[in-house]
Amino acid sequence: MPPAPVRETLNIRIKAADRGLIDHAAELTGKTRTDFILDATRRAAEDAILDRTLFVLKPDAYDKFIARLDEPPRPNERLRRALQTPAPWDKND
Repeated sequence: MPPAPVRETLNIRIKAADRGLIDHAAELTGKTRTDFILDATRRAAEDAILDRTLFVLKPDAYDKFIARLDEPPRPNERLRRALQTPAPWDKND
């Protein structure tokens, strides 16, 4: 059986209201506070890195890439369904 990965401690100071909010969200998602914070910070870190990722393309590949981005979406059933589904914030409950 391989040894468990070593975990390090990370200490932060937060306001009581922030901790309460985090605890409530963790409870709603069925996670521990630690797992909730770790998942959220990992996603934020990955997003920050991906937002700053540089793709270098040859001019021909870049032109093809831009042309694909400029194409209108091709209608399909998933797109139609997505466009007809009301956003959660638009629902009248």
